[in-house]
Amino acid sequence: MNYRHIYHAGNFADVLKHAVLARLVIYLQQKDKAFRVLDTHAGIGLYDLSSDESQKTGEWLGGIGKLLEAELTSAATDVLKPYLDVVRTLNPDGGLTRYPGSPKLARGLFRPQDRLSAMELHPDDCRTLSRLFEGDYQARITELDGWLALGAHLPPKEKRGIVLVDPPFELDGEYERLVDGLARAYRRFSAGVYCLWYPIKKGAPIAAFHEALKETGIPKMLCAELSVKSDRDLTGLSGSGLIIVNPPFTLKDELHALLPELKRVLAQDRYASQRCFWLRGEE
Repeated sequence: MNYRHIYHAGNFADVLKHAVLARLVIYLQQKDKAFRVLDTHAGIGLYDLSSDESQKTGEWLGGIGKLLEAELTSAATDVLKPYLDVVRTLNPDGGLTRYPGSPKLARGLFRPQDRLSAMELHPDDCRTLSRLFEGDYQARITELDGWLALGAHLPPKEKRGIVLVDPPFELDGEYERLVDGLARAYRRFSAGVYCLWYPIKKGAPIAAFHEALKETGIPKMLCAELSVKSDRDLTGLSGSGLIIVNPPFTLKDELHALLPELKRVLAQDRYASQRCFWLRGEE
């Protein structure tokens, strides 16, 4: 309940997560039928990068701040376009002071038929999020523990959707909880596209986490990871990862175009790395 994403908004982890989320939204729009984005840990939806909190850490400077100024390959530029278009739309006068959280990003890409369900447990943050989407018939904001939404809010009535699970990882056992939550949700909505975010830092049980995901038996799981520095520092993130369940068939090739460029542009030391591989599925 004490976590505030404003300190981290727009950092390298957000860049990877939001670039992929945008690709998932665009892919589902290849069909006319409506879909729903379920965001289990939504935050406040829109972040002021000029705020004292954001300026205190300056993490966005090493993330979206670098990316917007970077010269990229044409392939990476194409992959990033939907995400960066939303960021630029929020900053029409140039510069960079407003940054979208995942619900605002998804909503910025929607067609009239697409819908958002955003869950936020913190009362103050939920009120802020509700004000942001006040009067928006395509968005439904609920004050709820996002883990509960993986049962009560699935499957969506549209029978198509993206489920983004991006917990703050404040408590012990969150990797295990992520596996259990996915397994429970998948039993209710096996056709959904799931995007699970996790931190990479010193001592994180990544190998065990991946093995536990494999043991769920879910047939198609793609993993993407980006580390921007060595994990020798005992505090803070060195990287982050995404597990995408039922990924679009185009996504792996898009990530192979994107991840090397993100590594090059966002690297903080020579130990930066990236990888994309099937946990279970195509290979």
